[in-house]
Amino acid sequence: MTARLDGKTALVTGATSNIGRAIAIAFGAEGAHVVVAGRSKERGDEVVEQIRSAGGRADFIAIDLDGSKKTADALADEATRLLGGRIDVLVNNAGAISGETTAKTDEATFDLVFAVNVKAPFFLTGAIAPAMVAAGGGAVINIGSWVARLGIPIGAVYSSSKGALETLTKAWAAEFGPAGVRVNTISPGVIHTPNPDDDATHPAAVMMNGTPAGAMGTAEDVAQAAVYLASDEAGFVHGAVIDVDGGRIGAAVIAK
Repeated sequence: MTARLDGKTALVTGATSNIGRAIAIAFGAEGAHVVVAGRSKERGDEVVEQIRSAGGRADFIAIDLDGSKKTADALADEATRLLGGRIDVLVNNAGAISGETTAKTDEATFDLVFAVNVKAPFFLTGAIAPAMVAAGGGAVINIGSWVARLGIPIGAVYSSSKGALETLTKAWAAEFGPAGVRVNTISPGVIHTPNPDDDATHPAAVMMNGTPAGAMGTAEDVAQAAVYLASDEAGFVHGAVIDVDGGRIGAAVIAK
């Protein structure tokens, strides 16, 4: 434990698996008191236990972020209570994914993706950022996606929702930044949980062909970027989109 987040409090949504789980564990290891928010109590309790067993502080809130202001307000209130009256860091990670083409995307799927990926962080940030302002500062970290800025032929509703989140990041940086609240986005590339059956022909792995990294990233790669943005080391970073994508967006490698 290097204690880069010592004394800070954090709420991480969608923290019971994958990227959210890795962020919550990394925050706990760096000294933050973390509220793990997610739908599965069983998985949430496992994350909390892992943080606590390593000497950290964590609590779990079972919640389904449906995009309503009522649900966002309830999460903000309960997390604030568990964290002793303040939230220093908010990570908007909870997300809904659809990989369908436009013509095959029904209205219910469209509404779900935008409810979870746009409305939920919108109302949650609206509930928490003003309290950060009153406390003198804080950090909001949104989890975007590389597909927000590089078109692919599937998942248009998902990529557009992440594009909306990037736009909100810049708007919130302008709105809350002058009062000391830093708002930034991490844009992960192709992130995959290791599986013994995976190889270089895995569909997700193939999407990293032609990149400098040449392979999928890990949730821990994203978590380390989140630690940086949550820490005082990122005190001069506002409205940024940090690509943690193995170079997917920024560079192409010529095949030999």
